Amino acid sequence: MGTPDPSRLLVRMEKITKRFAGVTANQEVDFDVRAGEVHALLGENGAGKSTLMSVLYGLYRPDSGTLTVGGREVSFSSPRDAITAGIGMVHQHFMLIPSQTVWENMILGVDGLPSVLPKRAIHDRIEELSQRYGLAVDPDARIWQLSIGEQQRVAILQMLYRRANILVLDEPTAVLTPQEAERLFETVRQMTSEGHGVVFISHKMAEVMGLSNRVTILRKGRHVGTVDTASTTKEKLAEMMVGQKMVFKIEKKISSPGRPIIECESVRALNDRGFPAIAGLTLSVREGEILGIAGVAGNGQAELCEAIAGLRRVESGRILINGADLTNSLPKKIIDGGVHYIPADRKGTGLVPNMNISENSILKRYWNKPVSKRGFIVWREVFSFARDLVSRYSVSTPSIGTPVRNLSGGNLQKLMLGRELSDSPKAIIAAHPTWGLDVAATKFAREQLLAARDVGGAVLLVSEDLDELLAMSDRLAVMFKGEVMGVIENPAGAPIEAIGLMMAGTRMEEAFASAGKEGRSA
Repeated sequence: MGTPDPSRLLVRMEKITKRFAGVTANQEVDFDVRAGEVHALLGENGAGKSTLMSVLYGLYRPDSGTLTVGGREVSFSSPRDAITAGIGMVHQHFMLIPSQTVWENMILGVDGLPSVLPKRAIHDRIEELSQRYGLAVDPDARIWQLSIGEQQRVAILQMLYRRANILVLDEPTAVLTPQEAERLFETVRQMTSEGHGVVFISHKMAEVMGLSNRVTILRKGRHVGTVDTASTTKEKLAEMMVGQKMVFKIEKKISSPGRPIIECESVRALNDRGFPAIAGLTLSVREGEILGIAGVAGNGQAELCEAIAGLRRVESGRILINGADLTNSLPKKIIDGGVHYIPADRKGTGLVPNMNISENSILKRYWNKPVSKRGFIVWREVFSFARDLVSRYSVSTPSIGTPVRNLSGGNLQKLMLGRELSDSPKAIIAAHPTWGLDVAATKFAREQLLAARDVGGAVLLVSEDLDELLAMSDRLAVMFKGEVMGVIENPAGAPIEAIGLMMAGTRMEEAFASAGKEGRSA
């Protein structure tokens, strides 16, 4: 980690205010970045973090306040202005063109290029930056050919190629293996040692505590405080974020698994491009247990969830629910068979944005009593159910008639969890149920899944948060290229290094042998 220079401010944001349609996203927020530091930005969902960084990156213009870069007051009209001023942002979803090569992506949007591109010079510059920051990548590889971790390296290199001196990293470890995350941290430390400033946005408190020099906390669009990381704790930071004390420890009863509820037998399925996504996968989830699925994004986890839920065709093999073969059955039949699906895509697959809370609450029960009688919806029953759901799951909303597009991410997730878990389902598929949620909403979601498991539910939990999987799972399966590398019976005691190797394609026995006794315990 670099040694910050308090006397050298790379960026200073003073009294930044930004409003949208009467909603104040930022209210007179102060924020600065020093040379040689990692400055973490924390806050609940909807606290204003993204808006503030969007102002810094030129995506939004503030309604009031000043922005100073390198000692000069500036006003950005676009990201191009920000990039010119030395500010780069690596978004959670990389802004790369899959069909183009690394070197072609590197020069996207660069001004002043000659009509004949100097490919050799571009290659040399990429090689120089790669070696300097430990970001090894093939300049001639096409983006779609790269792993998620390699794509992130390209996204960072792209900003460094444009001579960014301040780099904003938005949830940068969400899609990385533990080994890739550690390599990223080494890159960040190298950058700060050279005087770069890094803004680090993450919900992972351990990363914030281990990597940052300072932490700024936003709450409801306002600046709550900025503290030196060395002088605080994750509990204190969480309290500043939510306004009350938070308990991070998950209280989990010892599981007593029963018979298999979800069974996948030699399942094969294709992805949306027609390529194999699930390659002869076999696994089972028993009643009263959480089976976690670990793996880097894009290794068949999404397709597996969709296949079980009836949203993706199985090419071969069988899927059994509660002993019944429901392979390639219609989604309604699978729902009637007791499968409840919490998808990662809240506003696409999970909810209908333009429909209100009441309507979304019954999407999977509108044909059943008491909501429906003789083919007609009984609206008083709908309203009663929706009000009860909103109350029990603490969904913050003006009314049950509010369109769900107006809800924050955390409240969308609570609504979806309430809808899927309210009937004590026997089979639950939870795909990234806490993705992008703040600490309070994350704690709530995890508690609900554990409660469902404790009353006999079989929970298939897919997550890219390894800490979450280790804390929640009774068993842990690791996927790579559509296959299961192994199922770990005691995830909490497994070496992190071994799990990381499995996520990269090493079979369990070999991974554990490689990790050996020196493997860092989870």
